[in-house]
Amino acid sequence: MSRPRVDGAASVPSIAPAPRDSGFRMEGWHVWCGSVIRGEDGLYHLFASRWPEATGFPGGYFQHSEIVRAVCENPLGPYHFAEVVIGKRSPGKWDSAMAHNPAIYRAGGGYVLYYIGLDEGSSFRRIGLATAPTLRGPWVRRDEPLHLGLHDDANNPSACFAADGSLRLIWRNAALKVRLSSAPSFEGPYRLENEDVWPGAKLEDFYFFKKDGAWRVLCEDNVGAVSGHERWGVLLGSADGVGGWEALPRPVVYDHTIHWAEGGTFEATRRERPWLLVEQGAATHLFTGVWDGKRAWNQPVPLEARWPL
Repeated sequence: MSRPRVDGAASVPSIAPAPRDSGFRMEGWHVWCGSVIRGEDGLYHLFASRWPEATGFPGGYFQHSEIVRAVCENPLGPYHFAEVVIGKRSPGKWDSAMAHNPAIYRAGGGYVLYYIGLDEGSSFRRIGLATAPTLRGPWVRRDEPLHLGLHDDANNPSACFAADGSLRLIWRNAALKVRLSSAPSFEGPYRLENEDVWPGAKLEDFYFFKKDGAWRVLCEDNVGAVSGHERWGVLLGSADGVGGWEALPRPVVYDHTIHWAEGGTFEATRRERPWLLVEQGAATHLFTGVWDGKRAWNQPVPLEARWPL
């Protein structure tokens, strides 16, 4: 379905090459997602999903994914495993079987980690959260998922916080229909604001932010309805952050090609789950999960020109 594009220049930053040994990889594990933030300790903390390679990609995540934290002294890595943050727990909890799709934010005087989970034997994914005073924990998980104003399979949470702690949360269901909820704080209550953000297309893997007073979403164009290319990364915009979402004039942010600083390129079989590292009010690096047909890892790339947010 063709949609009109918002007025004004998109100002999409160009992507620079990355070192071949950059990113976060773990032998024997598929590493996916990736949400990074700089801590008070000066280190970069990357929250990612992992599951055993032997369980397959991508389906193995459904009952085996857990959320881990990795650290590095620079944004590009290589990142080193630090700990399991959200793993399996007793059956009967909403997230007993798996945890996936981490999204880390400073909020409420500490940190909040949004993620999705499944109970043992269930295929109905829900969004919930954990909180901690520091990036090293201790992390307190909630025993109930968030109630987002609509009882639906829920994936890919991404929040955009206001200065007063209120937020809007964008997410999608199993059919890749995009929803948008709001809340006065991350604890809720959440209210459904838009149950079909982008009719006629399939979008996922959101990074929600504000730029120049307008609302923006960087996401994966799953079937190419926005960019004309399956699974490329695109930008959408909205004046009020609820409705009227349109593609920006230059919507494509990334394709499947990564250029190496040492020369040559890598063509990802799949490249998804975009996340921007923001420092001092500017986006400096783009992080994505990549899969080469055999293994998966998180790959950051620098942005040539900082993108003011």
